[in-house]
Amino acid sequence: MLRGMKFKIALVQLRVSVQKDANLLRARSQVLEAARHGANVVVLPECFNSPYGTAHFPAYAEPLAGPTCTALSQIAKDAGVHLIGGSFPELGEGGKLFNTSTVWDPAGTRIGIHRKIHLFDIEVPNGIRFKESDALSAGNEMTMISTPFGRIGLGICYDLRFPELAMCAARADCVLMVYPGAFNMTTGPLHWELLLRARALDNQMFVAACSPARVEDEAKNGGYVAYGHSSVVDPMGKVIATTDGEEGIVYADVDTDAIFAARQAIPVTKQRRFDVYPDISKGP
Repeated sequence: MLRGMKFKIALVQLRVSVQKDANLLRARSQVLEAARHGANVVVLPECFNSPYGTAHFPAYAEPLAGPTCTALSQIAKDAGVHLIGGSFPELGEGGKLFNTSTVWDPAGTRIGIHRKIHLFDIEVPNGIRFKESDALSAGNEMTMISTPFGRIGLGICYDLRFPELAMCAARADCVLMVYPGAFNMTTGPLHWELLLRARALDNQMFVAACSPARVEDEAKNGGYVAYGHSSVVDPMGKVIATTDGEEGIVYADVDTDAIFAARQAIPVTKQRRFDVYPDISKGP
């Protein structure tokens, strides 16, 4: 990790509709807008090209060579940015479906792929019941991407609740952990910011999470309503950029000097007892 490395990240909190083509066009417009404002890394939300729900995943699923990845490649190239393409329902080998994020460089080349490892299977009494595994299969690999700005770790939504991913990313000198995610109106107010700040503070690194915008009409039809509040947290656990539930773009500056300063001021990393915790001593 280099000192003094700076870049601007943009989180595109997109209003997602049932029209895939319209979602792709809206994503393109917003990524180009972020690039015009100086963003070097742009992030789209979880399931940015389709409604979020087990009933929708099979209908919207497509292979990596499908129109969504074709569009993402072109968007990254036209915008001249590193693009973390949120996620979309991927149709994989043998007909398996995955919740998949792809990463693209400014030339439009795919440089990373992450399939959601921890599927969203929960039941909160008087809150929400959701079982992603009814339609999706789980990924089985951690993802870290090398960029000119430093290494970036990647997870998707429910992956945020499992601290090992961010811990391994920090040990591998990642400067930033990114989570496209769609927390809901039950767990969002309770845990969204708390978990982002915890992952950042535990590992003294930057953490960013990009949500779809809130579409209240979905509730009337029994659909899934995202919490929104896309945010960036610094290595001291401070929220340095955030928003509400509306569509919009969140900008923040990532500066590796802040990582070094946090680790020097509160030297947690140097005092970790890897001899006591042998399972994490090997890193990722």
